[in-house]
Amino acid sequence: MTTIRIASYNTRDFLEDPYAAARVVRAINPDVLCLQEVPRRLFSTQRVANFAQQCGMFWSGRHRGSGGTTIFTSLRVDVVESKHHRLRVARLQRTRGFALARVAAPGREPIAVASVHLSLDARERAAHAKVILQAINVGGEVILAGDLNEGDSGEAWKTFAGVMRLVSPATPTYPATRPRRVLDVIFASSGLQAEPHVDLPIDEADLIAGSDHRPTWVDIRLQEPTVAQERADDASAQASESVTEEMVTEAESAAEVEAER
Repeated sequence: MTTIRIASYNTRDFLEDPYAAARVVRAINPDVLCLQEVPRRLFSTQRVANFAQQCGMFWSGRHRGSGGTTIFTSLRVDVVESKHHRLRVARLQRTRGFALARVAAPGREPIAVASVHLSLDARERAAHAKVILQAINVGGEVILAGDLNEGDSGEAWKTFAGVMRLVSPATPTYPATRPRRVLDVIFASSGLQAEPHVDLPIDEADLIAGSDHRPTWVDIRLQEPTVAQERADDASAQASESVTEEMVTEAESAAEVEAER
């Protein structure tokens, strides 16, 4: 059985203590980390890259237009594709967007993972939820994680819940000091099963210092590979091995010719 850990964390533009936030991430040790409110403007690329390094994770970069959303990954998964999308907002409102990545655990089909941060305006949230659902329908299983800025009575929440299941715990995540609201959540499509939630030993001081939100996470059980997929993987491995042997042979032959000159 293969599981991957998905986490979601609103880091409030690193206005709190990013080192504490990085320690929180390392304690969770996710395979895929969906982030909201990472820096978007001056020196933002370097700041987010530094944060990824502090978390011990990897980042594809290029999050311009994402409204401060992005996705980090560990070496335990492969990133097949990574994109950042802009959402239309009313004039003078905070920019909004979402990040979308297709990731694959070894020997498993890729799944789509979206990091979202919805508007403070209920009408925009509802409209954006429909746009996001359409964009992430790329075939295969889907994970959607982020800060919805509303609870389960909201229209955006209902839109996501209409086609996916809530798989993160119903534990309040906001505000970090005394959590009362469940704003940060993870949804999954029907073919993905969540393992029972596991509490982790995260320093309470770091949770409070790192951001005004607390993270949420879930372990997702991936489907076993099909016979056809296993055969395709075997064929790919054999082809790769054959190509490698041919390259070694050619290199050795070239070296022998060079030596005879």
